[in-house]
Amino acid sequence: MIKRSIEEIISMVGGIKTTGTSEVLNIQGVSIDSRTLKEGNLFVPIVRIDDGHNYVEQAFENGAVAALWQADHVPPPEGLPLIIVENTLKALQNLAQSYRGQLNCKVIGVTGSNGKTTVKDIVTSILSTTYKVQKTYGNLNGEYGLPLSLLEVEEDTEIVVLEMGMSNAGEMTILSEIAKPDIGVITMIGVSHLSSLGSREGIALAKLELLQGLNSNGALIINGDEPLLTKPLSERRLPETLSVIRFGESHTNDYFPLTIEINPSDLSFTMNRYQDKFSVRLLGRHNVLNVLAAIAVADRLQINQQDIQSGLNNLEVTGMRMERIPTLKGFLIINDAWNASPVSMKAAIETVSNLDGFNKKVLVLGDMLELGEKENEFHEDIAKSIDVTKIHSVFTIGNLSRIISNSLSNSKIEGIVKHFTSKEDLVSECNQLLNKNDVILVKGSRGLKLEDICNSLKK
Repeated sequence: MIKRSIEEIISMVGGIKTTGTSEVLNIQGVSIDSRTLKEGNLFVPIVRIDDGHNYVEQAFENGAVAALWQADHVPPPEGLPLIIVENTLKALQNLAQSYRGQLNCKVIGVTGSNGKTTVKDIVTSILSTTYKVQKTYGNLNGEYGLPLSLLEVEEDTEIVVLEMGMSNAGEMTILSEIAKPDIGVITMIGVSHLSSLGSREGIALAKLELLQGLNSNGALIINGDEPLLTKPLSERRLPETLSVIRFGESHTNDYFPLTIEINPSDLSFTMNRYQDKFSVRLLGRHNVLNVLAAIAVADRLQINQQDIQSGLNNLEVTGMRMERIPTLKGFLIINDAWNASPVSMKAAIETVSNLDGFNKKVLVLGDMLELGEKENEFHEDIAKSIDVTKIHSVFTIGNLSRIISNSLSNSKIEGIVKHFTSKEDLVSECNQLLNKNDVILVKGSRGLKLEDICNSLKK
């Protein structure tokens, strides 16, 4: 993590002045949460729904050695070592950008509508066979999360893998200019954030802002099956030294699969650049493309095939992404409750529908949020995509997901189609229905926190 004197911090954040003690202070790490702050941290009060300035004194009680203070919040508390800045979020970003410039490491930035967390995890696991690697933990991938991730990097780290998330135009430009990636990855373009970006074209252009801070001697790795990425890139004047590498299903890509074998607990596939088969403990055909993107990164950094497979063998994926949870009763929960979009929802449903070795296959589907004016149409489309000959029952929860259960109400599904307004009632119904060798998928947008259902079922 960052370790600097307060004088260095003042310079890095563009601080105006300090108040309080005149002692020489050394900072170790940065926090924006006074509750989880560690001794020696710099506290950064972010102005959000709850103003972090209200917790500055608490931060010092919990071990902070200094804090930023936004100039328009007057008067500042007296007798505390404060660094006065014009805007605390911008100062946090300045600090991370300055620290990035002092680090002697390569940065890999991963973005995309779906799959960015999984690709980040795969890349980290593969590269860790050869390098000292740090990655974004949790969901620290946005305007304040990405700077915090960078500031946690140890100075002897060789490669940093950063997840980069955005919801509005211009945000990726800020993140890219902070992170200065040497390799950028765009996994795919979906329809998440249609409400703020208006169209898939708008989403693609927002993701391509990744180019703003990308090393001109580096590489951009994209889903080559997506014309909304390939067409704008073909029309741009890119640096001749920048490599554009494409992965996808099509044989026109630089990386593509030749054969794919889907098993109940893993995937295996062959691809155009290697003779031997790769295997990985992931569910879903879509994850083959995520692995291909990671292999493209590995090739760029000269990782051999044996180490690539070793990294895949030791892969630990962030929770709530097609996470397999066995239960004492003998049924399997697949927790994919981190988030949901039409693309990821269909992929998860298809994966569970095609799993072998299970009796009943049950879907628990929540709302897909931030889809704009076509949100009803997208939910209706999910209902149409469900193969009722392979799924036993469908339970929905949330305001929008009722559209799915209503659309399926007259289908020839074997079991039950039912909408719930209570997680407790839904769990009770599942416990009555599920037995040994059954499988249940739980999938919905982050706002619904459907992991509560998984946790209850697990008990």
